[in-house]
Amino acid sequence: MKVLFSHQHRAFTVFVSVLLLSLALAACGSSANGGGTTGGGGTTATGANGGKGCKKVGVLLPDTASSARWDGVDKPDLTAGIPKALSGATVDYYNANGSAATQQNQADQALTKGDCILVVAAQDSDAASAIVQAADKQGVPVIGYDRLIQDDKLKFYVSFDNVKVGELQGQYVVDHYKDFTSKSKNLVMINGSKTDNNAILFNQGANSKIQPLVDSGSLKKVYDTFTPDWNNDTARTEMDQALTKNQNNVGVAYVANDGMANSVIASLKAQKLNGKVLVTGQDATVAGIQNILTGDQSMTVYKAIVKEADATSQLVAAISNGTDTASLTNGSTTKDKNGTAIPSVLETPVAVDKTNFQTTVIADGFVTKAQVCQGLPAGTGNFC
Repeated sequence: MKVLFSHQHRAFTVFVSVLLLSLALAACGSSANGGGTTGGGGTTATGANGGKGCKKVGVLLPDTASSARWDGVDKPDLTAGIPKALSGATVDYYNANGSAATQQNQADQALTKGDCILVVAAQDSDAASAIVQAADKQGVPVIGYDRLIQDDKLKFYVSFDNVKVGELQGQYVVDHYKDFTSKSKNLVMINGSKTDNNAILFNQGANSKIQPLVDSGSLKKVYDTFTPDWNNDTARTEMDQALTKNQNNVGVAYVANDGMANSVIASLKAQKLNGKVLVTGQDATVAGIQNILTGDQSMTVYKAIVKEADATSQLVAAISNGTDTASLTNGSTTKDKNGTAIPSVLETPVAVDKTNFQTTVIADGFVTKAQVCQGLPAGTGNFC
């Protein structure tokens, strides 16, 4: 009997040990995957809980070189606006400095740090799909900021009507090209980066207005290129090439944004052609407005970035609070390349030139008179 009891005791001890080990392993597994459950769509919702209750927000912007807006306007508007809309929220800020790979690494860092809502202005609209996928697996929603990310899992998109931006640029060419083409009907088009979905939309909108002039022979398109990474130095090289190829005979330079326009103007200045060529732009930067006042740039497109940042901040707050977001989107949806409609907020851009810059960008405080007039001679544009 003593031996039987000993065997039974050891067997019971082994059984209990195995049971406890199994329970411990199960607990570890649950902890490792955040206690996630699989939803109907096959997405694993982890401890991030789809952003509900989230107070740690990651903001990832694309670069500092292509436009002064990213660090100068978007960053302060978002880092101040999100905590204002969502009490107790903190913001981790990242800038990819022009590298899609860096942005991917930064997104991984943000997720590792526990950022449970991501706001991403993609350096590369296709490559950023990996960010959305990684976030989605952890139950972290991604808001595409300014640039559409090509992924069906993107939760929201906040931007401007970017086809409209191009239409405004193109319509300006239609309305004013005759003032610049008495000597040359040649048109140069220097577009943004093909990795930025917005650049495609700007080009689409601009061509919808300009192409009829080309078809009729009123303008002759002699140079048309997309500029990798919106690189301003590359834009200078492109304009140099266009001028050389056409013996300096250019009447219109469609340029997608102010940063590249400034480089195009430098190219024109080298040939003493500045002010003699219609030059478009976008972003209403200080340099862009200065170039308009000096007569070297014809127009820009003003996008009230504070509205874009505010709409994003309100969406972040709604996601965190678990409140309805339908009232925040303006009814417009932008479809990704797979045809998936992404709930969107699309603000309205405004064409700006010397006739209305004071009632738009100056009146709104987007740029100040002191900023614009710094370094310019007194009396420039009858403003400084």
